[in-house]
Amino acid sequence: MRVVELAGIGPGPFAAMLLADLGADVVRVDRPGGPGLAIDPAHDLTNRNKRSVLIDLKADGGAGRVLDLVERADVLIEGYRPGVAERLGVGPEECRARNPRLVYGRMTGWGQEGPLAGRAGHDIAYIAITGTLGMIGKADEPPVVPANLLGDYAGGSLYLVIGVLAALQHARGPGGTGQVVDAAIVDGAAHLATMIHGMMAAGGWQDRRGANLLDGGCPFYGTYETADGRYMAVGALEKQFYDEFIRLLGIEDEVPARKDFARWGQLRAAVAERFLTRTRDEWTAVFEESDACVAPVLSLREAPGHPHLVARGTFTGHGGITQPSPAPRFSATPGAVRRPPAQPGADTQEIARDWDVPGILDACATRPDPTAAGPKGLPT
Repeated sequence: MRVVELAGIGPGPFAAMLLADLGADVVRVDRPGGPGLAIDPAHDLTNRNKRSVLIDLKADGGAGRVLDLVERADVLIEGYRPGVAERLGVGPEECRARNPRLVYGRMTGWGQEGPLAGRAGHDIAYIAITGTLGMIGKADEPPVVPANLLGDYAGGSLYLVIGVLAALQHARGPGGTGQVVDAAIVDGAAHLATMIHGMMAAGGWQDRRGANLLDGGCPFYGTYETADGRYMAVGALEKQFYDEFIRLLGIEDEVPARKDFARWGQLRAAVAERFLTRTRDEWTAVFEESDACVAPVLSLREAPGHPHLVARGTFTGHGGITQPSPAPRFSATPGAVRRPPAQPGADTQEIARDWDVPGILDACATRPDPTAAGPKGLPT
């Protein structure tokens, strides 16, 4: 599968990385001057397993060079505001005129239409209006920001990839054609909460933070501080797991029944007090051979060293950078980190040969030196 990615930031590049991890030939069309964030391209892991060509879409012939790539591609991914790709001459109409079976993937926060479609935004605003941000955190504190994982990547990138693969299946079927996939983070973030909406309709979920089974309101589903200022995560929802949990914690004869909701505060206090008597590593040793559903809360630097993740190869080292391995796993066609992050424009000659698009070589003579220092001291 051949993918053209029009360079951007956030969920679009991550979606293209996922396709590249799974074996797609992804060509990233970088723009002179970079995508707008001062990130050293050598460490931008969302560009791993890709190749890059440098094309100025605003220059004469720029759109034509991209369309030459599109003619040979299966998928295009772009993350501009609505209407920008059209103004640059690489919108769905122009692209599908050259390649009717092209799947045109559009990644935005607000979507291609609606009152906010033309507005700027970031992950936090998208998850805010869908109700998902308001679910996260303690009842008496502001909502907790889940980095940009919930909106950009879960509600954005993953939905774009699902849509692109489904549309590609259609395009390759008898009589199939290409189509536009409108992946909006607001749609995906809302969709992620489908089960919660069902529980709320059934009366099993309160529309407020910290008052429900899965949002920290339950004393046996949450996190607790340990003696060394670290934390343990508890998810002992089912009775058999809960019984194992309080037994190993050493409080089975001291706490009220788990379904005595009026005394959940007392249960929470007892659990919290007990966890403070030992360090995180000591509690990890207590629970690691059990079905109590308890795990240590690890940092990003600690996680690659966890024995289970080491055994599975969940993290890998490539180019001197420890990074998550491709996921999910395949028995016959396993993914792998094959190439380091693509450097802007570095693969132009290789792409021109492999995709049979010699016209993109015309941009080489005028492209900026990719090693030149940018305005913030990073490569342009």
